[in-house]
Amino acid sequence: MWGRVIFGRLVRDLGICRNFLALSRNFVAHLRAKTYESLNSYRGETMPGPKLDEIDRMILAELQADGRMTNVELAKRVGISAPPCLRRVRTLEEQGFIRGYHAEVDARELGFEVQVFAMVGLQSQAEVDLSAFEERCRAWPLVRECHMLNGEVDFILKCVAPDLRTFQSFLTESLTAAPNVASVKTSLVIRGAKDEPGVPFDVLEERLAREA
Repeated sequence: MWGRVIFGRLVRDLGICRNFLALSRNFVAHLRAKTYESLNSYRGETMPGPKLDEIDRMILAELQADGRMTNVELAKRVGISAPPCLRRVRTLEEQGFIRGYHAEVDARELGFEVQVFAMVGLQSQAEVDLSAFEERCRAWPLVRECHMLNGEVDFILKCVAPDLRTFQSFLTESLTAAPNVASVKTSLVIRGAKDEPGVPFDVLEERLAREA
């Protein structure tokens, strides 16, 4: 009698173990698949977001080069009529491919002679502290770009100022004095050799041609 009960319990326990092992294998397989997918996305092997056709990419390339171009001229360059060209531009704006249109101003001609890259290290890399520093950078007018990095440096900032005294004041009174800032290293820009906005569409077209 007791032997049958014990045997039944063993069978039941074995069944539970098998189910658990099956679930574990499925979980591991799912985790591997998601990890592979994430790595591929990071390496550039997948292209997230809505798919763009050749005309969409031509529109983006033309507007990246000249944002003041009229819709009629843009339509002529990409080989379609004006109304559908305008609709495509509106769709690209709504989908976030076009984030805005800006004038490219000459900082030095406007009196901002000093350009500095500042490498910032933080004491804490907790998400709440990273977000707090990013929010603080958005509020500093002299900081024109802020990028989070991996490695020894947490952030790199591109700063502009009319003179060294103004930047020195910002450095000592605002940046290094900010909460959670552990270290700041600065490099003064002597001159710029290249400043291209956006992305190289010719590289994108070559890649798509290879994948076709």
